Amino acid sequence: MKLTQSQKERYLRHIMLEDVGEEGQEKLLHSSVLIIGAGGLGSPNAMYLTAAGIGKIGILDFDIVEISNLQRQIIHTTDEISHPKTRSAKIRMNAINPEVEVHTYFEKFTSLNALKIVQEYDFIIDATDNFAGKFLINDACILANKPYSHAGVLKYRGQTMTVIPHKTACFACAFDTPPPVELNPKFRAGLFGVIPGIIGCIQAAEAIKYLLNIEELITNNLLMMDAKTMDFRKIQVSKNPECRVCGKDGIKKLKDYPQ
Repeated sequence: MKLTQSQKERYLRHIMLEDVGEEGQEKLLHSSVLIIGAGGLGSPNAMYLTAAGIGKIGILDFDIVEISNLQRQIIHTTDEISHPKTRSAKIRMNAINPEVEVHTYFEKFTSLNALKIVQEYDFIIDATDNFAGKFLINDACILANKPYSHAGVLKYRGQTMTVIPHKTACFACAFDTPPPVELNPKFRAGLFGVIPGIIGCIQAAEAIKYLLNIEELITNNLLMMDAKTMDFRKIQVSKNPECRVCGKDGIKKLKDYPQ
């Protein structure tokens, strides 16, 4: 389906790019992305992917909007306090771009529903805030052969990497198993509000680049940033042939990790 005149105007600045053009924008309109988590990382992902014209976006979260979220979770508003984050996100996404098909999942991401959900999308965004979710997303994407972007944020720092299953290092190649539950950072430390915005935007960029076949993804590397010093650096991560998840004797079914 060719772009309408309205779409040509909406996506003009994309179309002007030599790596995109009308053909690339049409490809985005026929692509799909699942965002797991509608918080600090999920907010910029949802807003920029919607603005970019990704045809179908799923957003999964089993939480409600609280006033303490608003310091960084910019997709939500004060009026949406006490409402599901998925509802709040959908309202803002539809306001940005009503052409985008937004699917909401007000449920927990578990070993029972993970494969069914991720199989419906072309690219997955890990926007969770806990180790259990991150390891489960990696496992599900490897089993379902779905490319995805990992990210994590804490205090003034953030990290991200892109995983292409069975071709590049996965999250478990870098971090074999989750740390002890008591080290989960969710309620143990502060967070500089702009950090998830910076890292989330990088994730959205990776998703769009993957869908458009633009090279130089953040694969086999962990990109780390520190907002205090504004240092960005990459740490090389090699694909582990003995990885418990993506290695030759990798996982065959999903399990839930302790939270």
